[in-house]
Amino acid sequence: MTAVTTTTHTTHTAHTTAQAPAALAPVEGTHQVRRRRRLAPGKRLPATRLVGPAAVLGLWSAASAAGLLDPGAIPAPWTVLETGSRLWTAGTLPDDILTSLQRAATGFSIGLVVGILLALASGLTRTGEALIDGTVNLNRAIPTLGLIPLFILWLGIGETFKIAIIAIVVYIPIYLNTHAALSGIDSRFVELAEVQGLSKYRFIRQVVIPGALPGFFVGLRLGVTGSWLGLVVLEQINATSGLGYMMFQAQNYGQTDVILVGLVVYGVFGLVSDSAVRLIERRVLSWRRTLSS
Repeated sequence: MTAVTTTTHTTHTAHTTAQAPAALAPVEGTHQVRRRRRLAPGKRLPATRLVGPAAVLGLWSAASAAGLLDPGAIPAPWTVLETGSRLWTAGTLPDDILTSLQRAATGFSIGLVVGILLALASGLTRTGEALIDGTVNLNRAIPTLGLIPLFILWLGIGETFKIAIIAIVVYIPIYLNTHAALSGIDSRFVELAEVQGLSKYRFIRQVVIPGALPGFFVGLRLGVTGSWLGLVVLEQINATSGLGYMMFQAQNYGQTDVILVGLVVYGVFGLVSDSAVRLIERRVLSWRRTLSS
């Protein structure tokens, strides 16, 4: 009897041991399913956009210290810094920066308002689209800087034509991207707004504006960059002040360090303004779940 019990117990233990791997197999398979590969870029690191400029500055400094660069053609970073400090102390650099900022801000503000208004008129009405969209695309096909001689004849050689050219450079990307965002709003949202009986004002505020904001910010970034690109050219045409005028005068006297000071200031302004737009975009569109966020 004892032998039979022992044999039965042994058989039951062996059976249980044989069934154990089969019982654990689904658990292991479930664990493998849960371990999925992460495809997103990962957590955003602080100040990542400064890594590239810092690397360029490091290479520039190393090449200058090793004597690989001609100081007459490309001065060392410390030479440019010393020249900028000297110009700032003399008072010429602050005045030129202030003048350039005023021109860029005025032209950018006008272009921003015009671009938004035209995009709304063209994106929300068929009549506006027929009258505006083709005209803006025709303007886009014409090189904006090629309009400078004509605008000088129309507006003179003062500040007005410079601001007008900057406004054109700014409004085109803002219009194109905002209009594309408006045209890309899902028609089901429009149908839902009609079913809910939303007024025109609530439709624009609750459907149109949230749907167009991502495209608008893309155009805004391009417009900010375009204002600086247009400014550096315009300030070398019959100007008596500004960063572009300072660089043009330095070219006549072969002052490469002064030219690099102007380029560095333009670059800093462009980087800071673009970063400011990105920051505003992340705050305004914090409700979106995107790859970058």
